[in-house]
Formats: sequence, structure tokens, C-alpha cells
Amino acid sequence: MPAALWIAHSRVSDDAAYGEYAKRATGAIEAHGGSFIARGGRYVQLEGQDSPRNVVIRFASLEAAQACYDSAEYQEALSYAKGAAERDVVIVEIND
Repeated sequence: MPAALWIAHSRVSDDAAYGEYAKRATGAIEAHGGSFIARGGRYVQLEGQDSPRNVVIRFASLEAAQACYDSAEYQEALSYAKGAAERDVVIVEIND
């Protein structure tokens, strides 16, 4: 089964609430086998809408990433991001 990347682009409007989301989401993601490849840091926006916060997480499979997103732990964390950021999130299977 191919690995997958969870890719999130965020435009944060409430740093405190989003910080709480990030803290709680980290535990949920790691508990589901996710490992952070990129989390914030330098970037170059080449096309599309600028997203100053970019995160890439590797999972063992697309299904594992989806299970993490759907989990009660992650959904609880996500409640802190609602209204605190505009986000685009996608899970992409890796073609090895």
C-alpha cells in the first residue's frame, strides 16, 4: 500500500486558538502514525493564494491519514481551528 502525504495550507486569523489546535492536533497525528516533514518554515509562493503556514505530514497510507482526520481526537483538535484560520487540506497518495 503506498504511503500518503497530508498537505495543509493555512491562513491564520487567531494565533491563540490556532496554537491550541496545533498543540492538540500534533498528539492526534502522531498517535495515528503521522510524521511531520514540513511544519511552517520558509517557502516560496509560485502560484495561487498565498498561505503563510504550510504543513506536510507523511502517513503509511491514504487510509491511515483519512482515519486520523476522522478520529475523535483530531476532530476535537480541529474545533479550535474553526474560525481561527482558513485552511486547504488534501491527502495525496505517493507514487513510489
